[in-house]
Amino acid sequence: MNLRDISPPALGQALQPNIWDIVALILVTGAMVLIVYGGEQTTAPLSALDVTPVTLDPVHLPAYALRTTMRMLLAIVCSIIFTFIYAALAAKSRRAEIVLIPLLDILQSVPILGFLTFTVVFFMNLFPGRVFGAELACVFAIFTSQAWNMTFSMYQSIRNVPKDLEEASQSFHLSGWQRFWRLDVPFAMPGLIWNTMMSMSGGWFFVVASEAITVGKTTVTLPGIGSYVALAIQQRNLPAISYAILTMLLVIIAYDQLLFRPVVAWADKFRFEQTASGNAPTSWMLDLFRRTRALRSLSLPFAALNKMISNLHIVPPAVRRPGPKPQGQPSRIIDALWLALIVAVTGYAAWRTYEYLSATLSLSDVFGAFGYGLLTLTRVIVLIALATMIWVPVGVWIGLRPKLAERIQPLAQFLAAFPANLAFPVFVLVIVRYGLNADVWLSPLMILGTQWYILFNVIAGASAFPTDLREAASSFHLEGWRWWIKVVLPGIFPYYITGAITAAGGSWNASIVAEVASWGDTHLTASGLGAYIATATENGDFPRVVLGIAVMCILVTLFNRLLWRPLYAFGERRLRLG
Repeated sequence: MNLRDISPPALGQALQPNIWDIVALILVTGAMVLIVYGGEQTTAPLSALDVTPVTLDPVHLPAYALRTTMRMLLAIVCSIIFTFIYAALAAKSRRAEIVLIPLLDILQSVPILGFLTFTVVFFMNLFPGRVFGAELACVFAIFTSQAWNMTFSMYQSIRNVPKDLEEASQSFHLSGWQRFWRLDVPFAMPGLIWNTMMSMSGGWFFVVASEAITVGKTTVTLPGIGSYVALAIQQRNLPAISYAILTMLLVIIAYDQLLFRPVVAWADKFRFEQTASGNAPTSWMLDLFRRTRALRSLSLPFAALNKMISNLHIVPPAVRRPGPKPQGQPSRIIDALWLALIVAVTGYAAWRTYEYLSATLSLSDVFGAFGYGLLTLTRVIVLIALATMIWVPVGVWIGLRPKLAERIQPLAQFLAAFPANLAFPVFVLVIVRYGLNADVWLSPLMILGTQWYILFNVIAGASAFPTDLREAASSFHLEGWRWWIKVVLPGIFPYYITGAITAAGGSWNASIVAEVASWGDTHLTASGLGAYIATATENGDFPRVVLGIAVMCILVTLFNRLLWRPLYAFGERRLRLG
């Protein structure tokens, strides 16, 4: 609908508010007031944090929840922007992919404390003496827990666009820019939305670490749910932990109803299928805004701007030049030069790392770190296998039933958001009481927060599974194991690989917390690379911290190259729709 196509009486009626406009206006105004109130707190000087320190009084929990939610929403926005740029470059450019995908493997395995070590001083110096600098450092830390699985999801979707849709875009002579906005982004939308929900939930695990900013010997504690939980654990205050869990549940239900469920219902139109879906997801919030008059009319200029931008015919210079395609020899030379540059930069970084470590460590330290790394690798493999056997059938069952997915969605988000360190007291007390082996029974803490990557991606894959293929399988009477092997598993395979890669990377990251658990004066340690890095960090032994992180990055990269990437390529080659 365009305003020029409406007659004056009809235009006046379209702009006349109705009851739904009033309800929507109240919701929008309330959200803006909360954003302004929360934003005002970030402009205060750092000394204000000492005047009003974090307290366990539950009266302050609503304000703490607002501050934490605003940080996480800002980090999600930054993650979406990063995802669109990074994933598009990696999927569209073969040379960029050589660097960006291994780099993404490394980034998702680097501990969040490693990012904070190098970035806190930078953000604090941007706004010296102000809370805003610490807020940016906190947002960046949360960003590092959200962006990687979203990027992997969009990269996987762009690489697996059905061939018939690619051929259709070529027959319509779409430019690269138009293809990205009209084909790649819509096709990637279902998986990206579910991974965004997972990122939002996964960010709760890291707010405990990110809301306490350390600069030298000074620690800046930002008001929020994370700092509240950290203080409750430190003081062994179980009622305060219960209040925090209840607040998290209410916040998750709120942004699920107001944000994610409307987006899931809106994105259902991007499903790839030739027949209409029988059970489309619904959202009362989306229905409310669709019933408004004035607000929908006011949104028309933004829709026109979006359409204009997506229709821009931006063509690379190489495509504009007429004539025969260039010969392959120059391309091979550029590939060789690019590969040589990558090898040179990697070699230089490895040499500088060797110089730094060899000054204080010996070869036996390196072998010891790799030994601990193999122990953690064994845990990761076993835990990913167990999570796969449990959550792939559950995810398919949920994803194929949109009405059930609507009810399960907030529960899954809450379970994914549940910080693993809140389970430490239970694990520590049970292990000590029954004399259990910490090397075995601390391991589940590694997968407690990351197993949901598999569930959310499988739900996304099953939700996007074409209805016409399900009907075809039914007409051929494919049931039981044949239905799983011939129909569903090939359809969700690319989504599962994305979830498994990010779950494995997150498990490596979580090992630093999970292999060293404590409750009060009771401390338990499991042998592994996570405990090695955590102990070195506590002792201020930076050479061993660097060695542990380097070994972790090497093992993650090799594991992904030898297992996940071949499976990824198999999915693109043999299990691609269209």
